[in-house]
Amino acid sequence: MQSIERSLTRDVPAPTAAQPIARRALHEEVAERLREWITEGRLAPGARLNERVLCEQLAVSRTPLREALKGLAAERLVDLHPNRGAAVAVLSVADVRHLFELMAALEGLSGELAAMRRSDDQLREIRAMHFEMLAAHARADLPAYYRLNRAIHTAINRCAGNPMLAETYDSVNLRIQSLRFRSNFKRGKWDAAVAEHQSMIQALTARDAPRLRALLEQHLRHKLEALVEGLNSQDYAA
Repeated sequence: MQSIERSLTRDVPAPTAAQPIARRALHEEVAERLREWITEGRLAPGARLNERVLCEQLAVSRTPLREALKGLAAERLVDLHPNRGAAVAVLSVADVRHLFELMAALEGLSGELAAMRRSDDQLREIRAMHFEMLAAHARADLPAYYRLNRAIHTAINRCAGNPMLAETYDSVNLRIQSLRFRSNFKRGKWDAAVAEHQSMIQALTARDAPRLRALLEQHLRHKLEALVEGLNSQDYAA
């Protein structure tokens, strides 16, 4: 059975050499760079992670790279195979469906609580990011758009003021970042997602908790639909 990720990452260019990473908390910086490459499809699901090549691209030694890979394995973004090295984790279609069902519930609860608890300062910050995101969409800069999109969703979650919810949200969200990114590959789907975000901002501004919860849950359902749309019936049923 072909996985949903493999079907959505064809023809994604390999990562290019990066600038040397700052030496502060080096293995964490390496892990963040690798997360970014996984999210944006530069490191495709199932791809073997060659230590020598990655060390050259990141301008680091093997020690911080291996520490970073251990951290990513704990986040279930990378699989570590004894005597065979590491590879980007692969999710089945069933895994993806289950994760998006859970994420929709977490997003919905976050929105409901955020609408009731957000401060004016938090709202201003989210609105500012929203306008920056619209500019990235207008210039078709998907990586910049997605970074702002992710920041907005995280900010809404933090407005909920529930640290247990935030911890669970972050854990699940890490596992589906690359899929959320790819759900915007088609321009029509991307445009629809932007319109949904506009409605979210309106609901958050109006402190309309039931509406914001419904909008966020619907947003995640649409993301899942966009991901499975291109699969054939056999993959879809898997």
